[in-house]
Amino acid sequence: MAIQDSPALTPRAPAQGRALPAFLIIGWRWIGRNPAVAIAPILLPFMFLFFLTLISPDLFPLEIAGAMLFTMQNIGSWTLGDSAFWRIECSLQDLFVASPLRRIQYLFGIAFSNLIAMLPALAILGGLLVYEVQRTGGALHFGLYQGGVLFGSLAVLWVLFSSIGIGISSRLKTQRAIWPVGNLTFTILGMLAPLYYPISALPATWQLVARFVPTTYAALLVQGAIGITSASPFQLAVYAGLLLFSAAVGTAIALRLYKWGTE
Repeated sequence: MAIQDSPALTPRAPAQGRALPAFLIIGWRWIGRNPAVAIAPILLPFMFLFFLTLISPDLFPLEIAGAMLFTMQNIGSWTLGDSAFWRIECSLQDLFVASPLRRIQYLFGIAFSNLIAMLPALAILGGLLVYEVQRTGGALHFGLYQGGVLFGSLAVLWVLFSSIGIGISSRLKTQRAIWPVGNLTFTILGMLAPLYYPISALPATWQLVARFVPTTYAALLVQGAIGITSASPFQLAVYAGLLLFSAAVGTAIALRLYKWGTE
């Protein structure tokens, strides 16, 4: 005789709201088991900062802000690697496709998981930026407004490049393609945007090319809000609008590219 589950013996678990905390735990456990994960995102921007400080010490606050934006942009490479590995090697995406979880929830889950690993680098760079601004003796400013602009820009880049990373990952067929495609894509995007230098330092042709990269407007917005470069309130509003518009277009293209289904 079959034994039926009794409601008293099988407590009802919540059917929704568990996916995001689970992905957050994955990110935290990744750092807990391998602390080098939290160190890796710091090394690359600090390598740039070290050499750029020797070349142009007056631009150090600009370079720190750029390093934060570059770090958030690089999250796209990480989400690309995780999403592709889980799909190709572990067939984990097939499990989520068969579950009630939607692809947007899956995307944000992987993005949150990798954001946890990026937070130590962002926190160190943020503290260094505040210190450098205060050290200028009033030439630069970093208050609630500037902090909100920086946080908003980082959030927009996080959504955009996580979407791009996962969109590209769904088109990869082998593990061998993960590393070169990810590094090539996001390194080129980071080089085109004026993150570590003012856009005026670029030749006119490169300035035109850079304006097609959303990170450019995040950099111009943050630099202008802090006072690193001169920008009127109207110019800052234009930069914010262009950042949101380009990020919306880029995210829509990435989601269109993304294949959500079993192999």
